[in-house]
Amino acid sequence: MKNTPVLKNIDPLLTVKEVAQMRRRSIASTYRDIERGILPPPVKIGGSSRWPQSEIIETIEAAKAARDR
Repeated sequence: MKNTPVLKNIDPLLTVKEVAQMRRRSIASTYRDIERGILPPPVKIGGSSRWPQSEIIETIEAAKAARDR
């Protein structure tokens, strides 16, 4: 039996479609928000763009906190 590393507390990587759905925005609006600096740039894996779920949640929480000030 091979020793396979066990990865714990993995931060799921989301597609642009999943990010857009989480934020209730279109995919085009999601890319505009990246250009405006509202969202972090994606992690590139090959030709794919992915976002750590924790970064998207942090962005949403920051927007909520700014609203409540």
